[in-house]
Parts: sequence; C-alpha cells; structure tokens
Amino acid sequence: MARLHKGLAIISLCALGLTACAKTDEPGVAQSPGQQQGAVRIGISLPLTGDFSEPGKGIQEGYQVWADRVNAKGGLLGRKVELIFRDDASDPNRVSSDYESLITQDKVDLVFGPFSSRLVIPAAKVAESYDMLFVEPAGAAAEVFEQGFTRLFYAAPAIADDHYNYLADYLVKLPADQRPKTAAYASLDDPFAQGTAYGLRDKLAAAGIKTVVDEVYPPETTDFAPIAAKIAAAKPDVVVGGTQFEDAVGLVRALQELKVQPKLAAFSTGPTLPEFPDAVKGAAEHIVSPVGWSAVADFPGNQEMVARYREMFGSEPHEDAANGYTVGQIVEAAVNAVQCVDPSPTCQDKLTDHLRQGTFQTVVGPLSFDEKGRPEQAHMIQQYVGGKVEIVLPEQAGTTDLVYPKQAW
Repeated sequence: MARLHKGLAIISLCALGLTACAKTDEPGVAQSPGQQQGAVRIGISLPLTGDFSEPGKGIQEGYQVWADRVNAKGGLLGRKVELIFRDDASDPNRVSSDYESLITQDKVDLVFGPFSSRLVIPAAKVAESYDMLFVEPAGAAAEVFEQGFTRLFYAAPAIADDHYNYLADYLVKLPADQRPKTAAYASLDDPFAQGTAYGLRDKLAAAGIKTVVDEVYPPETTDFAPIAAKIAAAKPDVVVGGTQFEDAVGLVRALQELKVQPKLAAFSTGPTLPEFPDAVKGAAEHIVSPVGWSAVADFPGNQEMVARYREMFGSEPHEDAANGYTVGQIVEAAVNAVQCVDPSPTCQDKLTDHLRQGTFQTVVGPLSFDEKGRPEQAHMIQQYVGGKVEIVLPEQAGTTDLVYPKQAW
C-alpha cells in the first residue's frame, strides 16, 4: 500500500474498492472554476510486488513526491492531482489489464508508465490503442523503441544500450598495459538488464576486450553460485552484471564468497539503491553503475525534490524516485504549455506533439527526444568510494576520480 503524507496527492483507495468514493459534483457544493471538472486523475500500474517490487516502489515514491509538489502549488491547470495506483505484481499480462481498466473504467485523464521494459511494452500497447500519451520512467531496452509506438517517451537521459558509454570510453582509452583484456557478463533475462550489459559488452568487444563468460539467467534465480563459479574459473579483468536489485546482491555475494578479484565490477540498477551496501555486507566498495540522477546535482528543481522526499519518507531519495518524478515534470510542462489535461484525442495529440518538439528541464538534466521517444542525452557513472556514492564519469560532472583497479573483495 502506498505510504501517505500530509498534503500528498490523493492515492485513490476508492478506485481500488477499499473505501467509498466521495462525489465532487454534489448539488449545492461551490466549486472554483479550476475545480469544476474535479481532480486530474492519473492512472499508474507498478510492480509493487514480485520480481521488480523494490524499484517499483521507488518509482511510486517519485510519482507521489511530484504530485505532492504540484498539489501544494494548486494542481494542474487549477485541478488537484489524484494518483490511481494498481499493483501489476511484475506480471506483463496483469499490467495490460490494469491499464485497460484505468482507461476504460476509471476514465483517467492521463497515464504514467510502469517500471521495467518487460512491463512497459505491453502497457504502452494499451495506451497507444486508446491514443493516450505514455511517458515512462524505466523502459530503456532497445526493443521498447522498435514497436512503432508514436506516443511513448522515456523520461531518463539514455536508453539501455547507451548507459555505459562513458565507462566504455574510459576503459578503451586506457594505456595498453592498463586496459582490461577479458570481461565476463551475467544478465537477468530482461530487456533492460540485458541492454545495459550488452551495450557495454559490444563496445568493449569492438575494442578487443575478449568476452570469456556470457550468462543469462531467469528472473526467479536465487542461487548464483554456478554463475559465479564460471566467472571465477575464467578470471576476467572485468565483471559486468545486467541486474536489478535482488540479483545484483546475489551475484556480488556469490563472487565475494569465491574471492573473484576483477579489476572492475559493474552492475546496473542494484547499486543505485540506498539499501545496496548493507545488502552486500561491505562488498560495495568501488562497484560502478550507470546512474541517470545525482542528489547533489543542481538541475532545476532537484534540491526541492530531494528535500520534499526526505520530508515525506524520512530517508534519502534514489534514482528510481527521481525517474518517477521526472515523468511528472515532463507531463506537467506539456500540460501547462498546451493548456489541456483530459483523455480526448485532441488533448492527447497536443501533449504528444509538444513533447516531440521541446527540451525539458528536469531533475535528471535537460531532456529531449528523438522521433521514437528515445532520450538524446547520456548516463553518468557512479562508484562507491570510501563508502560514499560518487560520480566518477564524465569528468565534467564528477565528484571524484574513478578508482581502477578496484580493491579486493
């Protein structure tokens, strides 16, 4: 269940059938002009349980922080924002039915996307079929943009294949006697996770860095010892995990137990969550990860978002929350620009056209999109240094230098 906060956007329990719905159009109840249509209802399905529940809840928090800020300032076009959440349990079939229900039964004005490319594709198909704008926070796999969607936009700096571009450039430009010669890859069977790992793999392989292990494992995997054993036997210079949270933790623990000592270890998503260092029991030092957001960046609205998140949830914000918040920022900018927010094809067309043409200031930096809805920017690279998360690449955004080789586990 969503965590509630004073002043937070309404989390629609009535839509879930958990409480009675109050009517906003009762006779005799005076309404301001901006309130005459009631709240702006935004439909969202997220993996709040199942394989992607950890980042799914983070995305939910980001949506809530955004809505809290918007409502504190009077809402969208004078109408309060109401978030209607569904739990798709990390199931692609369920996410489709969720969006079908949100659009046809709940009659939402807008939809925001779920977490994971695996869920974004079926969700976007439903939104597209109803001519709804579909801005999503975490569908970065290349195949997301090969479906012919015309209303999908990915609200982050780069697609999955390009997440590690700065790291790839760094490694291949090292002097020959320092450059890694071999690399091992282990990836979750998930389009985003594989996209991040294989984007780096292909760039390193093109530079002559040999692939010595290439394993793909199903989402339900809990025993990573066999994969770690293969990596240990190959003794690679670089270990790359295409991961979410639980599998990143499992892989690191298994590699640590076998005393695998690469010069560099890179894992996607998992290390960007604040729970990661404790979960891997001290093995986080010098692990790198692509990251689309930093709490210390001074992009417009970022520090306000960080402060509001801390106030609402009593902890430090993370990238998943920032990505959810960014979706809200982009849609908010479009609504304010075209001055409409309703499910009609006319309004949805105006919102979509505006996103195709503009550059938007967000907490992850300025974002613009190509004709397929792909962002046109790049991810930073973070590393745990001295127990702290530091930005190490690119140099112009760095808070410290990348440590290479890494310390032993």
